[in-house]
Amino acid sequence: MGELAAAAVFAAVAVGVVTPRLEGPQDSAALWSALAPLLVILVQAGVYWLLARGWIEVEPMPARLAALYRVFRVLDVLLLAIALLGVVIWLPDHSGTAVGVLAVWAFGVVEYVNYFVARLAYPPRRWPFEVGKWRRPQLVRDLNSAR
Repeated sequence: MGELAAAAVFAAVAVGVVTPRLEGPQDSAALWSALAPLLVILVQAGVYWLLARGWIEVEPMPARLAALYRVFRVLDVLLLAIALLGVVIWLPDHSGTAVGVLAVWAFGVVEYVNYFVARLAYPPRRWPFEVGKWRRPQLVRDLNSAR
């Protein structure tokens, strides 16, 4: 649920707070190019966790759902690449805005890595000790064990 809430908050802040303060349509295009893949990945993750409550540690991930998330794993990389192209094309002239847009895009990359490559999210006290172990995310373990 946290991922879905985060996606909703990020979208609301972008629409209600950030976009009105940008200098023009190119800056908005850069922001949304950066933000779109992050929102897509967060929604995918939120839906995964909602559905996974029914099978984690009980049975394998359903095969059709695993096939869908395998497609997401590939399409998300393409989405991030296309988004980066949009960010570069519409990169804001103001350095602060440009850094913010690039940070949003980078956050999307971090979320992709966290769900499809190596677990990066741990409780704050355990984070320094666990993150360097590059453990497989639960989603990847579920994809590997799908029936």
